[in-house]
Amino acid sequence: MDRHEQILAVAAGLFARKGVAATTVREIADEVGILSGSLYHHFDSKEAMVDEILAPYLRDLRTAYQPVLGRAADPRTKLRDLVVASLQVVEAHPHATEIYQSDVNYLSQFERFGYLTAAAAEVRQAWLEVISDGVARGAFRADLEPRIAYRLMRDAIWLSVRWFKPTRDYPLARFAEDCTSLFLDGVAVPAQVRSLAEVGENG
Repeated sequence: MDRHEQILAVAAGLFARKGVAATTVREIADEVGILSGSLYHHFDSKEAMVDEILAPYLRDLRTAYQPVLGRAADPRTKLRDLVVASLQVVEAHPHATEIYQSDVNYLSQFERFGYLTAAAAEVRQAWLEVISDGVARGAFRADLEPRIAYRLMRDAIWLSVRWFKPTRDYPLARFAEDCTSLFLDGVAVPAQVRSLAEVGENG
């Protein structure tokens, strides 16, 4: 890892942990083990570091969604594929995911980060398209509010970066399946299945 990448990795960790506004250039430099002035040989500002962290994350997220939206599949499959694509990008960009979740409103105040609004709208539209199609086709509940469903699902998936770590016994693919099942089926046993179980128990 060269010095540029080292600085970026340290900055990403600090931004994710403390927030962009609360992190100073001096803190980043101290963590890397260089003088603050030396850091400016690699980045012209703290915002430039944030830019280099977030831009690839959002690019990868939008790129991952394109084949999902273009694929001929039923709404449930498409929703699962959105979950998988999102989790894969989250896994590849854990710090960027946290920074985006925590600081997108703060960063959007600055002209430099005007692209965040467009990126957020594109991501939101991908989810709304799949959810709304599922409602229209009778695959999802007719009373489902797509915007609310999207926000609940998005936060559950994005914020999982803070606690979920894939293992060989519980890989990312299984986590995606479980998330999709919870989103679509909930945690309650369907009434028909419960009735059959009760019949079995009562002989």
